[in-house]
Parts: sequence; structure tokens; C-alpha cells
Amino acid sequence: MAQPRQPVATGRTPVQLAAMIVSAVFLVVGILGFVPGVTTNYDAMTFAGHESSAMLLGVFAVSILHNIVHLLFGVVGFAMARTPAAARWYLVGGGAVYLVLWLYGLLIDLDSAANFVPVNTADNWLHLGLAIGMIGLGALLGSRVRGGSAVGR
Repeated sequence: MAQPRQPVATGRTPVQLAAMIVSAVFLVVGILGFVPGVTTNYDAMTFAGHESSAMLLGVFAVSILHNIVHLLFGVVGFAMARTPAAARWYLVGGGAVYLVLWLYGLLIDLDSAANFVPVNTADNWLHLGLAIGMIGLGALLGSRVRGGSAVGR
């Protein structure tokens, strides 16, 4: 019979640690979006909209709004990582948000005003990967979470 998942040495469950790692990545990406050189065409960054030609790592379309969303997503993740149940919700719910964003990016004309974040093809496929990864982490690591704590603690 499988042993119940035990908190790691930090006193946090695996789902909480996963939420914290994902949150940290979002914070780093949000910060890097404001760093010239890491973000190419930095001087062409706009607040929002498809007119922003700034590209994080030369691949992913970014704007000031896009970077702020990454930063906020990271802050919210750290806040939700305080309990196993909230960490699970962050991962699964955040993954669902990215799944919707992926669909949105596929359905809109990338050169239209509807592309207000902005997103490009690389962003769209990254959003799908984030959706699958976050939902998978939340489902697998949070499967034993009930209420505000982990089962077996």
C-alpha cells in the first residue's frame, strides 16, 4: 500500500512547493520582461496591445501589461502556497486560466485590437504547456489535499 505523502523538511507539502516554484518562475519572467537585452526591442514596448514589438528572450511578445500580469500571478501564487488546498487551487485554477488564454490566442487575429496582452504564436504554445503542467502538478501533487491540509499529515 502506498505511503501517504509527508511534508518535506520545510514543513510544506509537495503541492505547496510546486506552487512556490511556479510562482517564483512567474516573478522572474515578469522582472526579466523589464530588462533591456533580455527583452529585445525594449524601447518599442507599449503598455498593452499588439503594437508592442518587445520580445522576451527574442521569442515571446511582451508589453508592460503582460509583465505586470506575470508579476501578479507570481505574487498570488506565493500567497496561495500558504496552504495545501490553496496551492492546489492556484495550480489547477491557474492552469485553467492558461488553457483559456491558449484558446483565446488561437482564436483571435494576432494583429487586431483583440490581442491586447499581447500574445504571439510562441506565447500560445507556451500557454498550452503551462496549462498542462500546472493542472498536472495540481492534480498529481494535490490529490491527497482535503480542506486546508494534506491527508496523512
